[in-house]
Amino acid sequence: MDPKVMADTLWVLVTAMLVFFMNLGFGCVEAGFQQSKNCVNILSKNFVVFACSTVAFWFIGWGLMFGDGGPWFGLKGLFMLHGADNSPATGDAYQGAYSSIAWTGVPLLAKFFFQLVFAGTAATIVSGSVGGRIKYLSFILFSFLLVGLIYPVTGHWIWGGGWLAKLGMWDFAGSTVVHSVGGWAALAGALVLGPRFGKYGPNGKINVIPGHSMSLALIGTFVLWLGWFGFNPGSTMAADPRLMAHICVTTNMAAATGVLGSTLIAWLLLKKPDLGMTLNGCLAGLVAITAPCAFVSVGSSAIIGFIAGVLVVLAVIFFDKVHVDDPVGATAVHLVNGIFGTLSVGLFAQDWVSPNTTGNGLLFGGGTKLLTAQLTGIGAVGLYTFFAALIFWLLIKHTVGIRVSLHEEIEGLDIGEHGNSAYPDFVIRKPHYTVLGLGSSVEEKAPEYAGKR
Repeated sequence: MDPKVMADTLWVLVTAMLVFFMNLGFGCVEAGFQQSKNCVNILSKNFVVFACSTVAFWFIGWGLMFGDGGPWFGLKGLFMLHGADNSPATGDAYQGAYSSIAWTGVPLLAKFFFQLVFAGTAATIVSGSVGGRIKYLSFILFSFLLVGLIYPVTGHWIWGGGWLAKLGMWDFAGSTVVHSVGGWAALAGALVLGPRFGKYGPNGKINVIPGHSMSLALIGTFVLWLGWFGFNPGSTMAADPRLMAHICVTTNMAAATGVLGSTLIAWLLLKKPDLGMTLNGCLAGLVAITAPCAFVSVGSSAIIGFIAGVLVVLAVIFFDKVHVDDPVGATAVHLVNGIFGTLSVGLFAQDWVSPNTTGNGLLFGGGTKLLTAQLTGIGAVGLYTFFAALIFWLLIKHTVGIRVSLHEEIEGLDIGEHGNSAYPDFVIRKPHYTVLGLGSSVEEKAPEYAGKR
């Protein structure tokens, strides 16, 4: 076998395993930001979602995303149900079906596995935003729909040789393809579900519902930071020493300045250096650098990360003010900074970093052509993803139902949905409600929540 193919394959598979490991990071972050009574539920969702993603992407998502045949979605090789196991090492048997990803010479199944872990990331983003009140079955159904029918369509537009790729849009590792798509789907879900009980008072007052374990959230963020060194550098899908090293440094720099930016702005606006904001600042910087990591200088990555850290704090505050309840800040991290990261390609790209790709961005004398293509992609992906997700969420709501009962929500989804507790040996302090009491009449006393199911 060609030594280069062997090195490239090893690199792709190892980095894919790092991205897979990010599922642990998301699980810990989301569990830490949730109440203890919902810990089992959020961990269960983060575990089952990758199983859903694997089956959905294998069955239909891969073909829709990378299959040849049209500018909107793939028409060839739609069902990866047979043949791949017997393909030669270079995947020659499938070059006629998946030409958009034939630029890398690794085996077909290596390509599939690497792209699968990205699809799973998009799905797990949704979990945190709808936490604390969604039915377990409803989340599972939506995960299949997202990875099977939403994610691969917009992915085809950009990574599958579709119309946005031909327009000149660039998204190296997925600020839009992965993170914005997950963010738009999460926003639609949060809107359909409505806020958690007790989050907003009758006069619009915002009530803080603190997470139960910042230790878990910190561990999860470190796992994600590590996993991003697979997410971004692995997207070379080849063992290119110079580009791999460059992307590792730009990725880390944006994470670091994201931490500093979010800490500073939270200190100024909230009067305290809130740890939750600091952690989300790190993730915001990582999301923002995901699209431009291979196209911008290290200095530009520092600026991008810092701005992302500021943006995530402002976005969390904004979503709270408009009563979009997102327990983990996923929309602020992944949607807002997925958009910003994609725009950053059009602003900060420099041709010398990856010659003959993006060209220069607006801030380096390249004019508005690249920025216009990036804006077009952001708008098109946003419109499709949000409204497709909204339709699927509403379809689920009016069939199997989407929200647990108010009684179950107050008691906790761990017991109601799973019949067990994350902390069975601890005495759990029950929240004290001065207006509402538990019992059969609770939803009669809070009719605004009864209609959300």
